[in-house]
Amino acid sequence: MSDAVSTRTVWPNYDKSNVQAAANKKSTDTLGKDQFLSILVTQLRNQDPMQPMQDKEFIAQMAQFTSVEQLMNMAGELSLMRQSIGSASSLIGKHIEWYEYNEQGNVISMTGQVDSILSRDGLLYAKSGDKEVALDYVVAISDTEIEAKDPVEEDGAGEETP
Repeated sequence: MSDAVSTRTVWPNYDKSNVQAAANKKSTDTLGKDQFLSILVTQLRNQDPMQPMQDKEFIAQMAQFTSVEQLMNMAGELSLMRQSIGSASSLIGKHIEWYEYNEQGNVISMTGQVDSILSRDGLLYAKSGDKEVALDYVVAISDTEIEAKDPVEEDGAGEETP
Protein backbone atom coordinates (compact mmCIF):
# COMPACT_ATOMS: atom_id res chain seq x y z
CA MET A 1 0.00 0.00 0.00
CA SER A 2 1.51 3.31 -1.03
CA ASP A 3 1.06 6.51 0.91
CA ALA A 4 0.15 9.54 -1.18
CA VAL A 5 2.12 12.61 -0.23
CA SER A 6 0.54 15.89 -1.22
CA THR A 7 2.79 18.51 -2.75
CA ARG A 8 0.14 21.15 -2.17
CA THR A 9 0.90 23.60 0.62
CA VAL A 10 -2.02 25.00 2.55
CA TRP A 11 -1.56 28.30 4.33
CA PRO A 12 -4.19 28.68 7.03
CA ASN A 13 -4.20 32.51 6.97
CA TYR A 14 -3.99 32.93 3.21
CA ASP A 15 -6.88 34.77 1.70
CA LYS A 16 -6.95 36.70 -1.56
CA SER A 17 -8.34 39.79 0.17
CA ASN A 18 -5.46 39.76 2.70
CA VAL A 19 -2.89 39.74 -0.08
CA GLN A 20 -4.61 42.59 -1.92
CA ALA A 21 -4.98 44.63 1.27
CA ALA A 22 -1.29 44.20 2.09
CA ALA A 23 -0.27 45.30 -1.41
CA ASN A 24 -2.44 48.43 -1.23
CA LYS A 25 -1.38 49.47 2.28
CA LYS A 26 0.75 52.59 2.30
CA SER A 27 3.51 53.08 4.82
CA THR A 28 2.47 55.32 7.70
CA ASP A 29 5.86 55.31 9.38
CA THR A 30 6.84 58.73 8.02
CA LEU A 31 5.04 62.04 7.64
CA GLY A 32 4.47 63.17 4.10
CA LYS A 33 3.70 66.65 2.89
CA ASP A 34 -0.06 66.03 3.05
CA GLN A 35 0.11 65.02 6.70
CA PHE A 36 2.39 67.97 7.50
CA LEU A 37 -0.02 70.40 5.83
CA SER A 38 -2.96 68.82 7.65
CA ILE A 39 -1.21 69.35 11.00
CA LEU A 40 -0.45 72.96 10.10
CA VAL A 41 -4.09 73.65 9.14
CA THR A 42 -5.30 72.00 12.36
CA GLN A 43 -2.96 74.21 14.39
CA LEU A 44 -4.24 77.32 12.66
CA ARG A 45 -7.88 76.31 13.25
CA ASN A 46 -7.35 75.55 16.92
CA GLN A 47 -5.15 78.46 17.91
CA ASP A 48 -6.20 80.67 20.79
CA PRO A 49 -7.70 83.93 19.40
CA MET A 50 -6.30 85.80 22.41
CA GLN A 51 -2.78 84.56 21.62
CA PRO A 52 -2.57 84.00 17.86
CA MET A 53 0.45 82.33 16.35
CA GLN A 54 3.42 84.61 16.12
CA ASP A 55 4.61 85.58 12.63
CA LYS A 56 7.98 84.00 13.32
CA GLU A 57 6.40 80.66 14.23
CA PHE A 58 4.19 80.68 11.15
CA ILE A 59 7.11 81.51 8.86
CA ALA A 60 9.21 78.78 10.49
CA GLN A 61 6.46 76.22 9.94
CA MET A 62 6.00 77.28 6.32
CA ALA A 63 9.76 76.96 5.82
CA GLN A 64 9.62 73.46 7.28
CA PHE A 65 6.74 72.58 4.95
CA THR A 66 8.71 73.87 1.97
CA SER A 67 11.74 71.82 3.06
CA VAL A 68 9.61 68.67 3.37
CA GLU A 69 8.16 69.23 -0.10
CA GLN A 70 11.60 69.81 -1.63
CA LEU A 71 12.99 66.68 0.04
CA MET A 72 10.07 64.65 -1.35
CA ASN A 73 10.76 66.04 -4.83
CA MET A 74 14.47 65.22 -4.50
CA ALA A 75 13.64 61.67 -3.47
CA GLY A 76 11.52 61.30 -6.59
CA GLU A 77 14.27 62.69 -8.80
CA LEU A 78 16.86 60.35 -7.25
CA SER A 79 14.54 57.42 -7.88
CA LEU A 80 14.21 58.42 -11.54
CA MET A 81 17.98 58.81 -11.81
CA ARG A 82 18.55 55.31 -10.40
CA GLN A 83 16.08 53.93 -12.93
CA SER A 84 17.81 55.82 -15.76
CA ILE A 85 21.24 54.50 -14.78
CA GLY A 86 19.78 51.01 -14.51
CA SER A 87 18.31 51.10 -18.00
CA ALA A 88 21.39 52.83 -19.45
CA SER A 89 23.60 50.08 -18.04
CA SER A 90 22.00 47.72 -20.56
CA LEU A 91 24.02 49.59 -23.22
CA ILE A 92 27.32 48.24 -21.87
CA GLY A 93 28.83 45.98 -24.50
CA LYS A 94 26.58 47.36 -27.27
CA HIS A 95 27.83 49.28 -30.29
CA ILE A 96 26.67 52.88 -30.65
CA GLU A 97 26.85 55.58 -33.29
CA TRP A 98 26.93 59.34 -32.71
CA TYR A 99 27.82 62.46 -34.63
CA GLU A 100 30.46 65.01 -33.67
CA TYR A 101 32.39 67.83 -35.31
CA ASN A 102 35.93 67.31 -36.64
CA GLU A 103 38.71 69.94 -36.66
CA GLN A 104 37.37 71.49 -39.87
CA GLY A 105 33.91 71.91 -38.34
CA ASN A 106 32.32 69.14 -40.41
CA VAL A 107 29.89 66.66 -38.88
CA ILE A 108 31.32 63.15 -38.85
CA SER A 109 29.87 59.81 -37.81
CA MET A 110 31.61 58.06 -34.94
CA THR A 111 31.08 54.51 -33.71
CA GLY A 112 32.28 52.54 -30.73
CA GLN A 113 31.47 49.90 -28.17
CA VAL A 114 30.14 51.07 -24.80
CA ASP A 115 32.61 50.26 -22.02
CA SER A 116 30.73 51.92 -19.16
CA ILE A 117 28.02 54.43 -18.23
CA LEU A 118 28.87 57.65 -16.37
CA SER A 119 26.61 60.15 -14.62
CA ARG A 120 27.81 63.72 -14.42
CA ASP A 121 25.80 66.88 -13.69
CA GLY A 122 22.52 65.02 -14.11
CA LEU A 123 23.42 63.71 -17.57
CA LEU A 124 24.30 60.15 -18.55
CA TYR A 125 27.32 59.44 -20.76
CA ALA A 126 28.39 56.28 -22.59
CA LYS A 127 32.15 55.76 -22.39
CA SER A 128 33.60 54.22 -25.52
CA GLY A 129 37.39 54.01 -25.51
CA ASP A 130 38.61 57.50 -24.57
CA LYS A 131 35.35 59.18 -25.72
CA GLU A 132 32.47 60.13 -23.43
CA VAL A 133 29.25 60.52 -25.42
CA ALA A 134 26.11 62.07 -23.92
CA LEU A 135 23.31 59.55 -24.38
CA ASP A 136 21.23 62.34 -25.96
CA TYR A 137 23.67 62.32 -28.91
CA VAL A 138 23.53 58.57 -29.58
CA VAL A 139 21.75 57.98 -32.92
CA ALA A 140 22.04 54.18 -33.23
CA ILE A 141 22.48 51.18 -30.93
CA SER A 142 23.32 47.68 -32.10
CA ASP A 143 24.52 44.32 -30.83
CA THR A 144 26.86 44.10 -33.81
CA GLU A 145 29.48 46.57 -34.97
CA ILE A 146 28.08 49.62 -36.76
CA GLU A 147 29.71 50.89 -39.94
CA ALA A 148 30.45 54.61 -39.73
CA LYS A 149 28.60 56.66 -42.35
CA ASP A 150 29.09 60.15 -43.69
CA PRO A 151 26.11 62.08 -42.24
CA VAL A 152 26.08 64.48 -45.18
CA GLU A 153 25.49 61.60 -47.61
CA GLU A 154 22.59 60.23 -45.55
CA ASP A 155 20.21 63.06 -46.41
CA GLY A 156 21.43 63.50 -49.98
CA ALA A 157 22.78 67.01 -49.32
CA GLY A 158 26.33 65.88 -50.12
CA GLU A 159 25.61 64.83 -53.69
CA GLU A 160 27.54 66.79 -56.26
CA THR A 161 26.03 67.83 -59.57
CA PRO A 162 28.22 67.78 -62.70
